Amino acid sequence: MNENYLNVLEESLQKKLQVMAKIQDYNLRQQEIFRSENVELEKFDEYVAEKGALIDEVTALDSGFETLYAKVSAELAENRDKYADQIKRLQELVSRVTEESVSIQAQEARNKKLVEDYFSRERTNIGRNRRSSKAAYDYYKSMSQTNVVPPQFMDDKK
Repeated sequence: MNENYLNVLEESLQKKLQVMAKIQDYNLRQQEIFRSENVELEKFDEYVAEKGALIDEVTALDSGFETLYAKVSAELAENRDKYADQIKRLQELVSRVTEESVSIQAQEARNKKLVEDYFSRERTNIGRNRRSSKAAYDYYKSMSQTNVVPPQFMDDKK
């Protein structure tokens, strides 16, 4: 086995950590959007799209890593001593990737809650506005139907 394979595995994990850091950055930006007074849904959508591209990149890195690891895993198992240092570095990187994954999942859960709360408030406001509009419309309708002119001072004596 060529040590280049192990270097490629290591580079793949490091690249994955870099991409995951970018995902965390977008998660923080999304969090800021829903914590601000003025929620910019267009910006949120933009971040979702950019984060989607990063997630696709992580998926591609995972796939490449798994394919390459499948090729070298048997030799790694047979020659653990020979590759001990690189195996240890790979294990550390995998551990960091796992920690980052958990952190991203927690961020996503918090952001999901913020989004749900925002839309719940918006639905409540829409309902409130709809009721106010209906009350105003009902008042206007009832007032416009009272086109009967009340009697003026009329002299009934003839």
